[in-house]
Amino acid sequence: MEYLYDKLVSYGRQKDYPMHMPGHKRNTKLLTMENPYAIDITEIPGFDNLHQPEGILKELSDRMSKLYHSHKAFPLVNGSTAGILAGISAATNRGDKVLVARNCHRSVYHGISLRELKPVYLYPEEVEEVAIHCGISPEIIEDMLINEENIKLVVITSPTYEGVVSDIQGIANVVHKYGAVLMVDEAHGAHLGFHACFPKSAVTLGADIVVQSLHKTLPAFTQSAVLHINLPSLEDRLRKYLSIYQSSSPSYLLLAGMDQCIKLLEDQAESLFENYFKNLQHFYKQMEQLKSLGLIGRELIGRKGVYDLDPSKLTITVNKTGLTGHQLGEMLRERFHIVVEMESRDYLLGITSISDTKEGFERLEKALLTIDSELYSHNKGKDLACIRKEKQGFPSPIQALLPYEVMDKRTEIVKLKDSYGRISADNIALYPPGAPILVAGEIIRKEFIEYIEKVVEEGFTVNGLHGNTKDQIEVIQ
Repeated sequence: MEYLYDKLVSYGRQKDYPMHMPGHKRNTKLLTMENPYAIDITEIPGFDNLHQPEGILKELSDRMSKLYHSHKAFPLVNGSTAGILAGISAATNRGDKVLVARNCHRSVYHGISLRELKPVYLYPEEVEEVAIHCGISPEIIEDMLINEENIKLVVITSPTYEGVVSDIQGIANVVHKYGAVLMVDEAHGAHLGFHACFPKSAVTLGADIVVQSLHKTLPAFTQSAVLHINLPSLEDRLRKYLSIYQSSSPSYLLLAGMDQCIKLLEDQAESLFENYFKNLQHFYKQMEQLKSLGLIGRELIGRKGVYDLDPSKLTITVNKTGLTGHQLGEMLRERFHIVVEMESRDYLLGITSISDTKEGFERLEKALLTIDSELYSHNKGKDLACIRKEKQGFPSPIQALLPYEVMDKRTEIVKLKDSYGRISADNIALYPPGAPILVAGEIIRKEFIEYIEKVVEEGFTVNGLHGNTKDQIEVIQ
């Protein structure tokens, strides 16, 4: 029998380098912790209560707010998911209409179902080079707010998984002009705003509610997050919903990790981010040598709603190699002991943070340049035009039922190949990043079936499917 603890300890002793979350990167030179059993407590006297903070946890909240320049900050021990659910619930009344970017995380869709909301979807565009969602412009949002009356909440993701940043300040101005609330899922942007060469955080650009995952891009334990609010009128409602969506037994280990992370930023943010950016600069400079592989950079800015780009996300394209991102990821793992965050059909993604070492960056540089040289020599003279392997988008899905209406319907499991024309009873998403490509209540189309069959065959993880070979789907009876 294999035990999880033993497997984790064994893995931690290996030499695999993590170009993935969490942002502490197992760098014990930057942050350490005492024996976890010695500090794992409950709400005993002197240690406050997360659900009614009056002492040391209130101080942590105030420090977070001061550091990020928000009206109020709420530490989250149930990840950004709890913050997203609470934010949506606090900003809406049951049955309200909401404007939602289609590339939002699945937790946004769960919040929509729980509050019985009526979603109107925004579809980010894609560039030709790679199948990533781009930004959303203020103009597109204004058009939607004009055409769809009584929108109460607008929810967008910025930065995206790949680091695409939208014009938050412009969007905030438009949303407020039409009397709605702006919520930004900034789960991948807890590091923004600490250095002039990184984009600014939505917290300081006019967003009303911002959710950040500390653990994704900063040195904190998994599930560590923070919810920021800049709209005082929603503060009491947020507290109530956070008490619903967060555990009644919050982990003091997670809270202590957040405390250490915030203290590190309070004391050393300037020097840590300056060193971090220098490492990134050197990496991007080295990647200019690539002949077959590619690295997405600032050339995207100004196109398809891309307002800015977060350089910490390393999006490596394989369009001119004859490989898939999955195959490139395997090469990095097996030959160079580097594990990336995500492998897609035509790119892979590495996530970096202030915890990454110079040696870690150099290791990735050497690996990519070595593979690139081999691919260039092997493919020399071959016609490998820079053509995307697959479009990520589909024709706009047809909504037969609102997401919440699906919750109480009787369902059945059918073969994916036999599901054409049926109504999906679950959200189907490639994971990561977790943005649904089919939402519960939508009609299953031929293009969707063909795409899912391909990505499952190629080894990608699809959440929401059933069966050992992921060839079944839950539909409305």
